[in-house]
Amino acid sequence: MLKLTGQVTRVIGLTVEVQGINASIGEVCTIAVPGEPEAVRAEVVGFRDGSTLLMPLGELRGIHQGCSVVPGCGAFKIKVGAQLLGRVLDGLGAPLDGLGPAGGDTREYPVDGRPPNPLQRKRITEVFATGVRAVDALLTCGRGQRLGIFSGSGVGKSTLLGMIARYGNADVNVISLIGERGREVLDFIESDLGPGGLRRSVVVAATSEQPALVRLKGAFVASAIAEYFRDQGQHVLLMMDSVTRFAMAQREVGLAIGEPPATKGYTPSVFALLPRLLERPGMSPNGSITAFFTVLVDGDDLNEPVSDAVRGILDGHIVLSRDLAAANHFPAVDVLNSVSRLMPDITGEEHRSWAGRLRDLLAVYRESEDLINIGAYVAGSNPRVDEAIASHRDIVEFLKQDLNEYTGYDDTLRRLEAITRKGADERGGV
Repeated sequence: MLKLTGQVTRVIGLTVEVQGINASIGEVCTIAVPGEPEAVRAEVVGFRDGSTLLMPLGELRGIHQGCSVVPGCGAFKIKVGAQLLGRVLDGLGAPLDGLGPAGGDTREYPVDGRPPNPLQRKRITEVFATGVRAVDALLTCGRGQRLGIFSGSGVGKSTLLGMIARYGNADVNVISLIGERGREVLDFIESDLGPGGLRRSVVVAATSEQPALVRLKGAFVASAIAEYFRDQGQHVLLMMDSVTRFAMAQREVGLAIGEPPATKGYTPSVFALLPRLLERPGMSPNGSITAFFTVLVDGDDLNEPVSDAVRGILDGHIVLSRDLAAANHFPAVDVLNSVSRLMPDITGEEHRSWAGRLRDLLAVYRESEDLINIGAYVAGSNPRVDEAIASHRDIVEFLKQDLNEYTGYDDTLRRLEAITRKGADERGGV
Protein backbone atom coordinates (compact mmCIF):
# COMPACT_ATOMS: atom_id res chain seq x y z
CA MET A 1 0.00 0.00 0.00
CA LEU A 2 1.43 3.36 -1.05
CA LYS A 3 1.63 6.09 1.57
CA LEU A 4 1.90 9.76 0.83
CA THR A 5 4.92 11.43 2.39
CA GLY A 6 4.36 14.90 3.74
CA GLN A 7 6.58 17.68 5.03
CA VAL A 8 6.73 19.73 8.19
CA THR A 9 5.70 23.27 7.34
CA ARG A 10 5.52 24.90 10.75
CA VAL A 11 6.03 24.20 14.47
CA ILE A 12 4.08 26.31 16.95
CA GLY A 13 4.37 25.47 20.61
CA LEU A 14 3.44 21.80 21.02
CA THR A 15 2.00 21.31 17.54
CA VAL A 16 3.64 20.35 14.26
CA GLU A 17 1.85 21.41 11.06
CA VAL A 18 2.27 19.01 8.15
CA GLN A 19 1.13 19.20 4.53
CA GLY A 20 0.93 16.43 1.97
CA ILE A 21 -0.39 13.52 4.05
CA ASN A 22 -3.81 11.93 4.43
CA ALA A 23 -4.18 10.73 8.02
CA SER A 24 -7.06 10.43 10.48
CA ILE A 25 -7.44 11.65 14.05
CA GLY A 26 -5.50 9.41 16.44
CA GLU A 27 -3.22 7.97 13.75
CA VAL A 28 0.47 7.77 14.64
CA CYS A 29 2.93 9.17 12.09
CA THR A 30 6.73 9.18 12.00
CA ILE A 31 8.83 12.30 11.46
CA ALA A 32 12.32 11.68 10.06
CA VAL A 33 14.85 13.91 11.82
CA PRO A 34 18.27 14.19 10.08
CA GLY A 35 21.14 13.36 12.41
CA GLU A 36 18.95 11.57 14.94
CA PRO A 37 19.14 7.75 15.30
CA GLU A 38 15.38 7.32 15.58
CA ALA A 39 12.39 8.98 13.94
CA VAL A 40 9.99 10.95 16.15
CA ARG A 41 6.51 9.47 16.51
CA ALA A 42 3.63 11.95 16.52
CA GLU A 43 -0.13 11.60 16.70
CA VAL A 44 -2.70 13.39 14.57
CA VAL A 45 -4.74 15.66 16.84
CA GLY A 46 -6.50 18.00 14.41
CA PHE A 47 -6.60 19.88 11.12
CA ARG A 48 -6.29 23.57 10.27
CA ASP A 49 -6.40 25.40 6.91
CA GLY A 50 -5.46 22.33 4.89
CA SER A 51 -2.69 21.27 7.24
CA THR A 52 -2.61 18.22 9.52
CA LEU A 53 -1.78 18.98 13.16
CA LEU A 54 0.48 16.52 14.95
CA MET A 55 1.69 16.36 18.53
CA PRO A 56 4.91 14.47 19.24
CA LEU A 57 5.11 11.37 21.40
CA GLY A 58 8.58 12.48 22.44
CA GLU A 59 10.92 15.45 22.18
CA LEU A 60 10.56 18.10 19.47
CA ARG A 61 14.33 18.56 19.42
CA GLY A 62 15.80 18.41 15.89
CA ILE A 63 12.53 18.83 13.98
CA HIS A 64 12.74 21.57 11.37
CA GLN A 65 10.81 22.85 8.38
CA GLY A 66 10.94 20.31 5.56
CA CYS A 67 11.33 17.15 7.65
CA SER A 68 9.55 14.25 5.94
CA VAL A 69 6.46 12.75 7.59
CA VAL A 70 5.03 9.29 6.88
CA PRO A 71 1.56 8.28 8.12
CA GLY A 72 1.36 5.19 10.29
CA CYS A 73 -0.97 2.21 10.22
CA GLY A 74 -3.79 3.28 12.46
CA ALA A 75 -4.11 4.17 16.13
CA PHE A 76 -1.49 3.57 18.81
CA LYS A 77 -1.35 0.00 20.20
CA ILE A 78 0.79 -1.80 22.77
CA LYS A 79 1.90 -5.40 23.19
CA VAL A 80 0.56 -7.06 26.31
CA GLY A 81 1.25 -10.25 28.23
CA ALA A 82 1.86 -11.77 31.66
CA GLN A 83 5.55 -10.80 31.30
CA LEU A 84 4.55 -7.24 32.18
CA LEU A 85 4.05 -8.20 35.84
CA GLY A 86 6.68 -6.65 38.07
CA ARG A 87 7.74 -4.17 35.39
CA VAL A 88 7.81 -0.38 35.29
CA LEU A 89 6.87 1.16 31.93
CA ASP A 90 6.87 4.69 30.55
CA GLY A 91 3.80 6.48 29.22
CA LEU A 92 4.09 4.73 25.84
CA GLY A 93 4.48 1.23 27.27
CA ALA A 94 8.26 0.98 26.85
CA PRO A 95 10.42 -0.38 29.75
CA LEU A 96 11.56 2.25 32.21
CA ASP A 97 13.24 -0.02 34.78
CA GLY A 98 16.40 -0.93 32.83
CA LEU A 99 15.54 -4.64 32.83
CA GLY A 100 15.40 -5.00 29.07
CA PRO A 101 12.41 -5.52 26.77
CA ALA A 102 9.19 -6.37 28.56
CA GLY A 103 8.28 -8.96 25.95
CA GLY A 104 4.67 -10.05 25.94
CA ASP A 105 2.60 -12.26 23.71
CA THR A 106 1.80 -11.43 20.11
CA ARG A 107 -1.47 -9.79 21.04
CA GLU A 108 -1.80 -6.04 20.68
CA TYR A 109 -4.38 -3.97 22.49
CA PRO A 110 -5.57 -0.55 21.30
CA VAL A 111 -4.63 2.16 23.76
CA ASP A 112 -7.75 4.22 23.07
CA GLY A 113 -10.22 1.42 23.74
CA ARG A 114 -13.95 1.83 24.20
CA PRO A 115 -15.84 1.33 27.47
CA PRO A 116 -17.76 -1.97 27.65
CA ASN A 117 -21.33 -2.19 26.45
CA PRO A 118 -23.42 -1.20 29.49
CA LEU A 119 -25.75 -4.17 28.97
CA GLN A 120 -22.80 -6.58 29.04
CA ARG A 121 -21.57 -5.39 32.43
CA LYS A 122 -22.37 -7.88 35.17
CA ARG A 123 -23.92 -6.43 38.30
CA ILE A 124 -21.54 -5.79 41.19
CA THR A 125 -22.35 -8.20 44.01
CA GLU A 126 -19.01 -9.02 45.69
CA VAL A 127 -17.04 -6.99 48.21
CA PHE A 128 -13.55 -5.84 47.25
CA ALA A 129 -11.62 -5.89 50.54
CA THR A 130 -8.91 -3.22 50.65
CA GLY A 131 -7.36 -4.08 54.02
CA VAL A 132 -7.96 -0.46 55.13
CA ARG A 133 -10.44 -0.38 58.03
CA ALA A 134 -11.97 3.03 57.32
CA VAL A 135 -12.77 2.00 53.74
CA ASP A 136 -13.91 -1.59 54.38
CA ALA A 137 -16.11 -0.68 57.34
CA LEU A 138 -17.76 2.56 56.25
CA LEU A 139 -17.10 2.95 52.50
CA THR A 140 -17.24 -0.67 51.42
CA CYS A 141 -16.07 -1.11 47.82
CA GLY A 142 -17.45 -3.70 45.40
CA ARG A 143 -15.41 -5.72 42.95
CA GLY A 144 -15.70 -3.79 39.69
CA GLN A 145 -16.53 -0.47 41.36
CA ARG A 146 -14.85 2.84 40.51
CA LEU A 147 -13.98 5.15 43.41
CA GLY A 148 -12.30 8.55 43.55
CA ILE A 149 -9.86 9.67 46.24
CA PHE A 150 -10.17 13.44 46.60
CA SER A 151 -7.74 15.66 48.51
CA GLY A 152 -5.32 18.54 48.30
CA SER A 153 -1.60 18.02 47.95
CA GLY A 154 0.35 16.30 50.72
CA VAL A 155 -2.62 14.75 52.53
CA GLY A 156 -1.80 11.09 51.85
CA LYS A 157 -3.33 10.03 48.54
CA SER A 158 -0.26 8.06 47.39
CA THR A 159 0.12 6.42 50.81
CA LEU A 160 -3.49 5.25 50.77
CA LEU A 161 -3.07 3.95 47.21
CA GLY A 162 0.01 1.99 48.31
CA MET A 163 -1.90 0.39 51.20
CA ILE A 164 -4.77 -0.65 48.92
CA ALA A 165 -2.32 -2.00 46.31
CA ARG A 166 -0.53 -4.15 48.91
CA TYR A 167 -3.54 -5.39 50.85
CA GLY A 168 -6.40 -5.41 48.30
CA ASN A 169 -7.72 -8.82 47.21
CA ALA A 170 -6.94 -8.39 43.49
CA ASP A 171 -5.06 -10.80 41.25
CA VAL A 172 -3.17 -8.04 39.43
CA ASN A 173 -2.48 -4.36 40.14
CA VAL A 174 -2.05 -1.85 37.31
CA ILE A 175 -0.81 1.47 38.66
CA SER A 176 -0.62 4.61 36.55
CA LEU A 177 1.40 7.59 37.82
CA ILE A 178 0.47 10.53 35.61
CA GLY A 179 2.27 13.86 35.89
CA GLU A 180 4.09 12.86 39.07
CA ARG A 181 7.40 14.36 40.14
CA GLY A 182 10.25 12.14 39.00
CA ARG A 183 11.43 11.70 42.59
CA GLU A 184 8.07 10.37 43.73
CA VAL A 185 7.94 7.46 41.28
CA LEU A 186 10.74 5.49 42.94
CA ASP A 187 9.52 6.56 46.38
CA PHE A 188 6.07 5.14 45.63
CA ILE A 189 7.46 1.88 44.21
CA GLU A 190 9.90 1.22 47.07
CA SER A 191 8.09 2.74 50.06
CA ASP A 192 4.35 2.67 49.36
CA LEU A 193 4.11 -0.35 47.05
CA GLY A 194 7.04 -2.45 48.30
CA PRO A 195 8.65 -5.52 46.67
CA GLY A 196 5.68 -7.77 47.43
CA GLY A 197 3.23 -5.36 45.85
CA LEU A 198 5.42 -4.81 42.79
CA ARG A 199 5.60 -8.54 42.01
CA ARG A 200 1.91 -8.63 41.15
CA SER A 201 1.78 -5.14 39.65
CA VAL A 202 2.45 -3.27 36.44
CA VAL A 203 3.48 0.36 36.94
CA VAL A 204 3.08 2.93 34.17
CA ALA A 205 4.84 6.23 34.91
CA ALA A 206 4.58 9.38 32.79
CA THR A 207 6.32 12.07 34.84
CA SER A 208 5.59 15.79 34.76
CA GLU A 209 8.37 16.73 32.30
CA GLN A 210 7.00 14.41 29.61
CA PRO A 211 5.04 15.90 26.69
CA ALA A 212 1.33 16.34 27.32
CA LEU A 213 0.42 13.62 24.83
CA VAL A 214 2.69 11.10 26.59
CA ARG A 215 1.00 11.86 29.91
CA LEU A 216 -2.39 11.28 28.28
CA LYS A 217 -1.22 8.03 26.69
CA GLY A 218 0.12 6.82 30.05
CA ALA A 219 -3.41 6.77 31.45
CA PHE A 220 -4.79 4.92 28.43
CA VAL A 221 -1.85 2.48 28.30
CA ALA A 222 -2.58 1.48 31.92
CA SER A 223 -6.26 1.02 31.05
CA ALA A 224 -5.36 -1.21 28.08
CA ILE A 225 -3.06 -3.38 30.23
CA ALA A 226 -5.79 -3.72 32.87
CA GLU A 227 -8.26 -4.74 30.15
CA TYR A 228 -5.88 -7.44 28.93
CA PHE A 229 -5.65 -9.06 32.37
CA ARG A 230 -9.41 -8.65 32.87
CA ASP A 231 -10.05 -10.46 29.58
CA GLN A 232 -7.95 -13.37 30.92
CA GLY A 233 -10.58 -13.79 33.65
CA GLN A 234 -8.60 -12.06 36.41
CA HIS A 235 -9.72 -9.53 38.98
CA VAL A 236 -7.67 -6.39 38.35
CA LEU A 237 -7.09 -3.36 40.55
CA LEU A 238 -6.46 -0.24 38.45
CA MET A 239 -5.09 2.81 40.27
CA MET A 240 -4.36 6.22 38.77
CA ASP A 241 -2.62 9.16 40.38
CA SER A 242 -3.93 11.58 39.29
CA VAL A 243 -6.92 12.38 37.11
CA THR A 244 -6.31 16.09 37.65
CA ARG A 245 -2.91 15.97 35.93
CA PHE A 246 -4.49 13.89 33.14
CA ALA A 247 -7.04 16.71 32.68
CA MET A 248 -4.26 19.30 32.69
CA ALA A 249 -2.45 17.39 29.94
CA GLN A 250 -5.59 17.36 27.80
CA ARG A 251 -6.01 21.07 28.46
CA GLU A 252 -2.50 21.64 27.05
CA VAL A 253 -3.40 19.64 23.96
CA GLY A 254 -6.72 21.43 23.50
CA LEU A 255 -5.23 24.90 23.84
CA ALA A 256 -2.38 24.02 21.46
CA ILE A 257 -4.80 23.09 18.66
CA GLY A 258 -6.96 26.16 19.16
CA GLU A 259 -9.76 25.07 21.50
CA PRO A 260 -11.24 27.91 23.54
CA PRO A 261 -10.86 27.70 27.32
CA ALA A 262 -14.33 27.07 28.75
CA THR A 263 -14.50 26.35 32.49
CA LYS A 264 -11.74 27.91 34.59
CA GLY A 265 -9.26 27.47 31.73
CA TYR A 266 -10.23 23.86 30.91
CA THR A 267 -11.19 23.20 27.31
CA PRO A 268 -14.40 21.34 26.34
CA SER A 269 -12.38 18.30 25.22
CA VAL A 270 -11.27 17.73 28.83
CA PHE A 271 -14.82 17.01 29.97
CA ALA A 272 -15.49 14.92 26.86
CA LEU A 273 -12.37 12.80 27.48
CA LEU A 274 -12.92 12.13 31.20
CA PRO A 275 -15.85 9.70 30.72
CA ARG A 276 -13.89 7.81 28.05
CA LEU A 277 -11.20 7.14 30.64
CA LEU A 278 -13.31 6.66 33.77
CA GLU A 279 -15.96 4.41 32.20
CA ARG A 280 -13.48 1.79 30.96
CA PRO A 281 -13.07 -0.08 34.30
CA GLY A 282 -15.82 -2.24 35.72
CA MET A 283 -17.30 -5.71 35.38
CA SER A 284 -17.15 -7.80 32.22
CA PRO A 285 -18.38 -11.30 31.31
CA ASN A 286 -14.90 -12.69 32.14
CA GLY A 287 -13.22 -10.66 34.86
CA SER A 288 -13.35 -7.29 36.56
CA ILE A 289 -11.44 -4.02 36.93
CA THR A 290 -11.85 -2.28 40.27
CA ALA A 291 -10.52 1.27 39.98
CA PHE A 292 -9.29 3.97 42.35
CA PHE A 293 -8.66 7.38 40.78
CA THR A 294 -7.05 10.17 42.78
CA VAL A 295 -8.13 13.76 42.22
CA LEU A 296 -5.82 16.58 43.29
CA VAL A 297 -8.33 19.12 44.56
CA ASP A 298 -7.35 22.67 43.64
CA GLY A 299 -7.23 24.77 46.81
CA ASP A 300 -9.08 22.03 48.75
CA ASP A 301 -12.22 23.06 46.82
CA LEU A 302 -14.23 19.89 46.17
CA ASN A 303 -16.49 21.79 43.76
CA GLU A 304 -13.79 22.87 41.30
CA PRO A 305 -14.53 21.74 37.71
CA VAL A 306 -12.47 18.54 37.45
CA SER A 307 -13.48 17.30 40.92
CA ASP A 308 -17.13 17.99 40.23
CA ALA A 309 -17.04 16.22 36.85
CA VAL A 310 -15.19 13.16 38.19
CA ARG A 311 -17.45 12.84 41.23
CA GLY A 312 -20.47 12.75 38.92
CA ILE A 313 -19.03 9.88 36.85
CA LEU A 314 -17.62 7.56 39.51
CA ASP A 315 -19.43 5.19 41.87
CA GLY A 316 -18.32 6.91 45.05
CA HIS A 317 -15.74 9.23 46.53
CA ILE A 318 -13.28 9.07 49.42
CA VAL A 319 -12.40 12.51 50.77
CA LEU A 320 -9.11 12.99 52.62
CA SER A 321 -9.09 15.79 55.17
CA ARG A 322 -6.15 18.15 55.67
CA ASP A 323 -7.30 18.77 59.25
CA LEU A 324 -7.15 15.05 60.06
CA ALA A 325 -3.71 14.75 58.44
CA ALA A 326 -2.49 17.72 60.48
CA ALA A 327 -3.69 15.92 63.62
CA ASN A 328 -1.57 12.86 62.68
CA HIS A 329 -4.68 10.85 61.77
CA PHE A 330 -3.76 8.54 58.88
CA PRO A 331 -5.26 7.52 56.59
CA ALA A 332 -6.96 10.93 56.76
CA VAL A 333 -10.34 9.67 55.50
CA ASP A 334 -13.21 12.05 56.25
CA VAL A 335 -15.91 9.38 56.45
CA LEU A 336 -18.76 11.86 56.95
CA ASN A 337 -18.03 13.54 53.60
CA SER A 338 -17.30 10.30 51.75
CA VAL A 339 -19.67 7.78 50.22
CA SER A 340 -19.65 4.44 48.42
CA ARG A 341 -22.73 4.29 46.21
CA LEU A 342 -22.65 0.50 46.05
CA MET A 343 -22.23 -0.20 49.76
CA PRO A 344 -26.01 -0.75 50.34
CA ASP A 345 -26.05 -3.39 47.57
CA ILE A 346 -23.05 -5.48 48.66
CA THR A 347 -23.19 -5.44 52.47
CA GLY A 348 -25.46 -7.17 54.96
CA GLU A 349 -28.09 -5.49 57.08
CA GLU A 350 -26.03 -5.81 60.28
CA HIS A 351 -22.95 -4.27 58.65
CA ARG A 352 -24.98 -1.31 57.39
CA SER A 353 -26.53 -0.88 60.84
CA TRP A 354 -23.12 -0.83 62.56
CA ALA A 355 -21.67 1.56 59.98
CA GLY A 356 -24.67 3.87 60.30
CA ARG A 357 -24.36 3.87 64.07
CA LEU A 358 -20.67 4.79 63.93
CA ARG A 359 -21.41 7.60 61.47
CA ASP A 360 -24.11 8.91 63.82
CA LEU A 361 -21.65 8.99 66.73
CA LEU A 362 -19.05 10.83 64.63
CA ALA A 363 -21.61 13.35 63.38
CA VAL A 364 -22.91 14.09 66.90
CA TYR A 365 -19.37 14.55 68.20
CA ARG A 366 -18.46 16.88 65.32
CA GLU A 367 -21.57 19.03 65.94
CA SER A 368 -20.59 19.53 69.59
CA GLU A 369 -16.81 19.50 69.16
CA ASP A 370 -16.30 23.22 69.78
CA LEU A 371 -18.26 23.11 73.04
CA ILE A 372 -16.38 20.00 74.15
CA ASN A 373 -12.96 21.47 73.39
CA ILE A 374 -13.53 24.68 75.35
CA GLY A 375 -15.06 22.79 78.29
CA ALA A 376 -18.50 24.37 77.86
CA TYR A 377 -20.36 21.09 77.53
CA VAL A 378 -21.79 19.74 80.82
CA ALA A 379 -21.88 15.95 81.06
CA GLY A 380 -25.43 14.63 81.26
CA SER A 381 -26.96 17.50 79.27
CA ASN A 382 -27.53 15.32 76.19
CA PRO A 383 -27.35 11.49 76.24
CA ARG A 384 -26.40 11.36 72.53
CA VAL A 385 -23.45 13.69 73.09
CA ASP A 386 -22.40 11.74 76.18
CA GLU A 387 -22.36 8.54 74.16
CA ALA A 388 -20.42 10.18 71.34
CA ILE A 389 -17.80 11.46 73.78
CA ALA A 390 -17.49 8.05 75.45
CA SER A 391 -17.02 6.28 72.10
CA HIS A 392 -14.85 8.87 70.38
CA ARG A 393 -11.44 7.55 71.40
CA ASP A 394 -12.33 3.98 70.33
CA ILE A 395 -13.65 5.25 66.99
CA VAL A 396 -10.54 7.30 66.27
CA GLU A 397 -8.27 4.35 67.10
CA PHE A 398 -10.36 2.16 64.82
CA LEU A 399 -10.15 4.59 61.89
CA LYS A 400 -6.41 5.26 62.28
CA GLN A 401 -4.16 2.65 60.71
CA ASP A 402 -0.42 2.37 60.33
CA LEU A 403 1.02 2.16 56.81
CA ASN A 404 2.23 -1.40 57.40
CA GLU A 405 -0.82 -2.60 59.34
CA TYR A 406 -3.17 -4.95 57.53
CA THR A 407 -6.66 -5.77 58.82
CA GLY A 408 -8.73 -8.52 57.23
CA TYR A 409 -12.30 -7.78 56.23
CA ASP A 410 -13.88 -10.12 58.83
CA ASP A 411 -11.69 -8.68 61.60
CA THR A 412 -12.72 -5.16 60.54
CA LEU A 413 -16.39 -6.08 60.87
CA ARG A 414 -15.81 -7.65 64.30
CA ARG A 415 -14.11 -4.49 65.55
CA LEU A 416 -16.83 -2.31 64.03
CA GLU A 417 -19.50 -4.36 65.82
CA ALA A 418 -17.60 -4.22 69.12
CA ILE A 419 -17.38 -0.41 69.04
CA THR A 420 -21.08 0.11 68.28
CA ARG A 421 -22.22 -2.52 70.81
CA LYS A 422 -20.02 -0.96 73.48
CA GLY A 423 -21.70 2.39 72.91
CA ALA A 424 -25.14 0.77 73.04
CA ASP A 425 -24.31 -1.04 76.30
CA GLU A 426 -23.07 2.17 77.91
CA ARG A 427 -26.42 3.85 77.21
CA GLY A 428 -28.33 0.85 78.54
CA GLY A 429 -29.07 -0.77 75.15
CA VAL A 430 -28.61 -4.35 74.02
